[in-house]
Amino acid sequence: MDLKTVLADIRNADRDYRLIEDGDRIAVGVSGGKDSMVLLVALHMYSKFQHKNFQVVGIHIKMGFPNMNFDEIKAYTKQMGIEFHMFDSKIYSILKLHQKDDKLPCSLCSTLKKGAVVQEAKALNCTKVAFGHHSNDAVETLFMNMIHGGRIATFAPKMYLTRENITFIRPLLYCYEENILTAQQVNQIPFVKSTCPNDGYTERQEMKDMLKELYEKYPMARYNFLLSLHNEAQVALWHHDEEIPASF
Repeated sequence: MDLKTVLADIRNADRDYRLIEDGDRIAVGVSGGKDSMVLLVALHMYSKFQHKNFQVVGIHIKMGFPNMNFDEIKAYTKQMGIEFHMFDSKIYSILKLHQKDDKLPCSLCSTLKKGAVVQEAKALNCTKVAFGHHSNDAVETLFMNMIHGGRIATFAPKMYLTRENITFIRPLLYCYEENILTAQQVNQIPFVKSTCPNDGYTERQEMKDMLKELYEKYPMARYNFLLSLHNEAQVALWHHDEEIPASF
C-alpha cells in the first residue's frame, strides 16, 4: 500500500467538510510522530492534485523533551520540497511545574502545543492549521467523553477559532491508524519517537487497548463506530418533553 488510501480518505474528508479552499496556506502541526509526518507528506502531495491550489507548511514546536533529533526529518522535507520550520518553547518546563503523581498533565500539554502552533502559523501567514488526528482518535475521544463526561461527543472535522482568527482542520479524519502506519512504512517516511514520560501510560492508551480487544471480538465495530460519528440520519437520543414515534 502506498499513500493512495490516505490521499483518498483526505479527498473524501475535504469533499464532505470543505476543509481546504483555493489559496489556503495550511500549517501542519508536526510532532515528529508517524501520524503528523504522513499528514504533512500526504497534504503536500494532495496540493499537487488537479484543481487544487494551496500551500503546505510544516511546523514543529520543540517541546523540550530530551533526545529528540529532527535532523532526518529536516533533510527529508528539504528533499521533498516541503517548507518546514522549528520553533523553541518552554512547554516541558511548564508541564513539570504542574505534574501530579510524577505524570505530566496531558490536557495542558495539548492546549499549550496547539496554541504555540497557531501562533507560529499566524506569523507565517497561514490561513489554516491541520493536525494529524485520525478516525481511531475520534472514536477513542467519543468513548472517553461518554465514560468520563457523560456526553456523546468527539472532536470536529473543522472549527473556526474566533479569538485567533484561524481555522483548525483534521484532514485524516476518515483514515484508520493502521493505514497511516502502513503508508509510513512503505514510503519510508521518517519519524521521531516521542520521549514524553507519559507515552504509553495515558487514559487514551487505556481506551486504545480496550477498543483493540473489542475490535478483535467484533471486527465490524471499527467501521460502524466511525460511521456513527457522521450518520446523522440514524441519530436517536432522548429529548425532554418531546414525543418520539414508537419503533415497535
